Amino acid sequence: MTLDLAPSHFDSALRDALLDSRQRWRDLVDMAADFAWETDAEGRFTFVFPDPVLGWAAGELIGRSADDVLAEGPAGMPTFSPFRPDRQRRGVRAWLRRADGRLACLSFAGVPLVDADGTLIGARGVGRDVTEEERSTGALATALRREALIDAVLQETRSEVLAKDMLAGAARAMMPALGAAGAAILRRTDQGLAPVVTVGETIPALVAAATRLDPGSGPDTVTEHGADGRPLAAAAALQPGGGGGLLMIWRGPGARPWDAEERMLIHAAADFVGLLLAQEAMQAEMLRQARTDPLTGLLNRRAFFEELERRLERLDRQSQPGALLFVDLDNLKPVNDRRGHEAGDAAIRAAAGLLRAAVRPTDLVARIGGDEFALWLDGADQRIAIGRAERIVADAPLALAHHAPDEETRMSLSVGIAIRAPGTREAASHLMIRADAAMYAAKRGGKAGWSLAAP
Repeated sequence: MTLDLAPSHFDSALRDALLDSRQRWRDLVDMAADFAWETDAEGRFTFVFPDPVLGWAAGELIGRSADDVLAEGPAGMPTFSPFRPDRQRRGVRAWLRRADGRLACLSFAGVPLVDADGTLIGARGVGRDVTEEERSTGALATALRREALIDAVLQETRSEVLAKDMLAGAARAMMPALGAAGAAILRRTDQGLAPVVTVGETIPALVAAATRLDPGSGPDTVTEHGADGRPLAAAAALQPGGGGGLLMIWRGPGARPWDAEERMLIHAAADFVGLLLAQEAMQAEMLRQARTDPLTGLLNRRAFFEELERRLERLDRQSQPGALLFVDLDNLKPVNDRRGHEAGDAAIRAAAGLLRAAVRPTDLVARIGGDEFALWLDGADQRIAIGRAERIVADAPLALAHHAPDEETRMSLSVGIAIRAPGTREAASHLMIRADAAMYAAKRGGKAGWSLAAP
């Protein structure tokens, strides 16, 4: 039996087989990969599949450098090219630019092509679009890293009681978590940003740099390189209900810049810092209320004596004098009786303002109770103390005139002075007894005067 294999029949069968094989190859590649490619020795595309790929028409890519479609890497970092494999590789990932400018992440497998002499003549490979997978994985990794950062901050702060110590602990915990060399937390005030805590390496002109980077109440983490090449970052630390400050963090000179994930983490850390700043403000207000007379804003009796004890220890070490003035507001009772307690409170506030204006910022002024006040003059001798008392007594009638109960009754101040000489180590309680006795001597002398206690 003879088979009839005419050339025309053979060519047709071969062509059909080749077309079928080609289609099979295309179908398999299309199912297995989103991008198949070949490049020449210069790294230019010689083949791409499918057409279009990532929005690029094949004609736009053939003859073009494959590196042109790579997305730019972070500043200062080289961009990895999957189109130039030095050996067979699988599972390497790279970000490419789509034709519309959006980015796509592909997982590549590639192999270099060599001729019979072993000379590199190009490369061949395939890529699978893993953009959504990469973003999901990245989001999970970011969430885990954020959780780890907050956990580290909580571990560092939970053993602290004072909010300022909590802030310092939080700043310390952020440094290793973010690869930072230093950090600072600043509070926003009427005068600008004021540092609360600073940890790690210091940077020059911290407040100026923080003011420059300050995003206000904006949601972004602002970054820049300092004059010394140091990567800086700042994020708003907002308190619930308003107010707050700034979290600023930095790396060493020449270190890599902050990436997008780190900027998100810094912003998350700043949110936590805002809560701590609110706690610190609340503690500061509680301390102020515990130490302050609510009517006048002066120190209260307890705070005055606590601070006075510290001052006396310092003066003893330095062999310096000091003076205690005990002051009584004359004729307050008639004001309360005839004009009411609101008028009496106004008179007390006026006396407090006069006394506050009569001393230096380094001196102490307190309302001891009722109509009695105390002043401590650091480093004052007898001459200075008497001069201060004379000024107070002289200014009082005019300052208190419109608080008087009637035209016949004058409001004034009586002052008792006790001098604490260097080396005496006189206790605060004994000093107060002497000043109090001198004040009553002044009142017995007709009020509106001063009296010096015996040593």
